Amino acid sequence: MDKKELLKKIKKIEFKASKLSDNIFSGQYKSKLKGNGLEFSDIRRYSFGDDIRNIDWKVTAKQGKAYVKEFTEERELSIFLLIDISKSMLFKEKLEYISEIVASLAFSATKTGDKVGAIFFTDEIERVIPLKKGKKHAMAILDTLLNLKPKGDKTDIAKVLRYCGKIYKRRATIFVLSDFLDENFENELRLLSKKQELIPVRIGDKRSEELPTGAIFTLCDSETGETIVIENFSKNPIKTETFNLKKGINLYYGEDYVKEITRFFKKGR
Repeated sequence: MDKKELLKKIKKIEFKASKLSDNIFSGQYKSKLKGNGLEFSDIRRYSFGDDIRNIDWKVTAKQGKAYVKEFTEERELSIFLLIDISKSMLFKEKLEYISEIVASLAFSATKTGDKVGAIFFTDEIERVIPLKKGKKHAMAILDTLLNLKPKGDKTDIAKVLRYCGKIYKRRATIFVLSDFLDENFENELRLLSKKQELIPVRIGDKRSEELPTGAIFTLCDSETGETIVIENFSKNPIKTETFNLKKGINLYYGEDYVKEITRFFKKGR
């Protein structure tokens, strides 16, 4: 789907974005996403009953009297979208589906006054769009997805997770959108999830995951170009996906992603 075709669907996407923002980026689910994010506000004299953990020991030593740091609750979410644009993600039907999800998440964030940014990746870091507010900024993320020509062909999820951890230290909500056809990234997922609110969103293809009994297939890896011939003698479908997503959102393109994402937050993660 090209840009003109997608722009015709913006109203439909914005309607879905409105549902997402009402269900997730506001109210009780937004509070869950924020966690206990606090932002430094001021320094004042210590009063009886203040939490001693907030004492500013440097100022206290200089002044000879106890001073404490004051904090205010962070009222904005910072949302990062890590978007896999390797070859296995960019065939027409899947790209259209991913575009809707990205647009809906970005528009949802801007609707509630939150900042949104994106990192597009393959086995390289292809493009970084910094955190910013506004519908125009959300459209820039969508435009990049539709028009960016990636340099890399393969997928390196571990690299983008390490990169994200280095460039952004403050608390954020990070959606990782990928088919997760990669290996050796689970440790990086675990490490980053300790610092950030990390939500993997696996976008799969049911047709590629299950092969009927007795069928013979020639499969081509879109990222490596390698071809293999498979004949399924088993009564059970052959599963071609390697990553077992336990704590995240499982989607198959064509599914109602608003319903699935909302269900994920309602079950409490």
